[in-house]
Amino acid sequence: METRRKKRFVAGAVCPACGKMDTMMLYLEHGVEKVTCIKCGDTRVRPGDEVDKATRDSEEVIGVFRP
Repeated sequence: METRRKKRFVAGAVCPACGKMDTMMLYLEHGVEKVTCIKCGDTRVRPGDEVDKATRDSEEVIGVFRP
């Protein structure tokens, strides 16, 4: 059985893929925050707290790659 996702639309947001405004839907899936465009289906994922903790304060590092 699939659990229902609570969906919220982001007012004024523009899809980076198709350029349409007010089509971005924000939701939480398995503890991960995602944003999906309802027009083109482009999905973006927000990095978790683990990525934020891996960055060093004194450096401008986006993330740490661990294979």
